[in-house]
Amino acid sequence: MKLRDLSSYLESIAPLSLQESYDNSGLQYGHFDSEITGVLLSLDVTEEVIEEAIAQKCNLIVSHHPLIFKGLKSITGKNYVEKTLLKAIQNDIALYAMHTNLDNVLHHGVNQKFASKLGLQNTSILQPISGNLNKWVVYVPASHLDLVRNSLFAAGAGHIGNYSECSFQTEGTGTFLPGTGTQPYSGKEGIRSEEPEYRLEMLVPEYKKGSILKALLSSHPYEEPAYDIIPLHNSNQDTGAGLIGELPEAIPFEDFLAVIKKNFNTGVIRYTNGPDLIRRIAVCGGSGSFLTRTAISRRADVFVSADYKYHDFFDAEKKIRICDIGHYESEISTLEIFYEKLTEKFPNFAVIFCKTNTNPVHYYT
Repeated sequence: MKLRDLSSYLESIAPLSLQESYDNSGLQYGHFDSEITGVLLSLDVTEEVIEEAIAQKCNLIVSHHPLIFKGLKSITGKNYVEKTLLKAIQNDIALYAMHTNLDNVLHHGVNQKFASKLGLQNTSILQPISGNLNKWVVYVPASHLDLVRNSLFAAGAGHIGNYSECSFQTEGTGTFLPGTGTQPYSGKEGIRSEEPEYRLEMLVPEYKKGSILKALLSSHPYEEPAYDIIPLHNSNQDTGAGLIGELPEAIPFEDFLAVIKKNFNTGVIRYTNGPDLIRRIAVCGGSGSFLTRTAISRRADVFVSADYKYHDFFDAEKKIRICDIGHYESEISTLEIFYEKLTEKFPNFAVIFCKTNTNPVHYYT
């Protein structure tokens, strides 16, 4: 299998356009045309992880955290990033990262896996992204309405939250005058024609624009289909930061701590005072303190995340419980997402969990 095939599949799950501006997801080292012999899955990329890839005969490492966050002016081995990158280059091991683009998708994303570990139901994005939705308006002859609509649905148009195949149609009449050399679907060259048409409308995420346009052009009977792409300010319920959901029933906070301890194998849980009964829960893998006030506004009883600074805990104001479970602990289950998706798509290919513990934090208990 080519690296290009694998990366294209991963980006269909979590498009690179969804990553944050500071991030560096995608292929960090390697050649898209290279043949992949095996994939090692890891949260981070370190020298030890490279050595494990060599031992396992894997020439690709798929990680959540990118090894390269900032530009490198030299690669001399003066720090862990350069040492690790040198070892990868010397052993021709490709590096591919899925970071905030995987954080920001609802389905198959980091926080969906996080929420499933807690048994949450009725989940939705905690802080949806705005500005990446368009409304597409397509004018279709009545004879091809179902064909075009179904093609757009299949390409990913028409999703609103947990609803799919959403569209609106109105009936009307289109006019056109075929020019010299045209081959119109109906009518004749040089004569203005009228055609019974439908105005078909549906929502399309910006990152799916290419596949939607391809589906439109391949299914529409006209030489020059008429369509409008209208940018919207609506929030996209399928993309954004964090997740919120509910337990089947409320439980005491002490019992909830035990659930976290068991399911995330945490070395320590730092938490604040707040509600004694827990049911509505917000989560964010990795550094999530920027979402505290959003979690409060969404009436969460507890917010589970990581990397809280001392003064950030005061933001809870006893309105919500903050549970800091550690960055590594909150994201290590990301490897399960990689494994599930890759083995589903490529069932006869070697995909291996990294055994190296890359957590730089240790706990004295």
